[in-house]
Amino acid sequence: MSAPLRIGLTGGIASGKSTVADMFAELGATIIDTDVIAREVVAPGRPALDEIAATFGDSFIDDDGSLDRGALRKLVFADDQARQRLEAIVHPRIQDETYRLTDQAKGHYQIIVVPLLVHSSLMDSVDRVLAVDCDEETQIRRLTARDAESEEQARRMLAAQSSREERLAIADDVIRNDGSLASTRDQVAALHEIYRSLT
Repeated sequence: MSAPLRIGLTGGIASGKSTVADMFAELGATIIDTDVIAREVVAPGRPALDEIAATFGDSFIDDDGSLDRGALRKLVFADDQARQRLEAIVHPRIQDETYRLTDQAKGHYQIIVVPLLVHSSLMDSVDRVLAVDCDEETQIRRLTARDAESEEQARRMLAAQSSREERLAIADDVIRNDGSLASTRDQVAALHEIYRSLT
């Protein structure tokens, strides 16, 4: 059997990447989510967590030994140098684990969820790019509701990512996710048929 088709799924924060990935999973697609991998590589006992503590201090480690993700997120979205130091610790580990999982995974096609795909070396390992898109005001509304972020912090988080224009420029396919769930599901179903036909 030939290698599975690899689809890089990207989108801005709170654009609905997980919702779209879940819909593809319901149709039988293999999902590899780098956000999930990112949480795993900084779990207690993993080398990345020790390196984060050594770099940023023990104040970013909770009493139970896990990463205080909220505190670290506030720091890195306010300080570009801190964000770059964090990325240098976690990104190589995330990429290595992603490559390992894609090599092992079966199925006709894989959806590899990579929020920062625009600037990632993982771009070189996908066959197509799918962007989940919505307008920035929708992202901000979802962020403030979902994560209880202030609007100012939400806008900083958006500004730290690749722009909407950059994501759309690399996309082979686009799902608009600022309408109804039914509309999003219809777009997923249509792309599922296309991806199946390409394998």
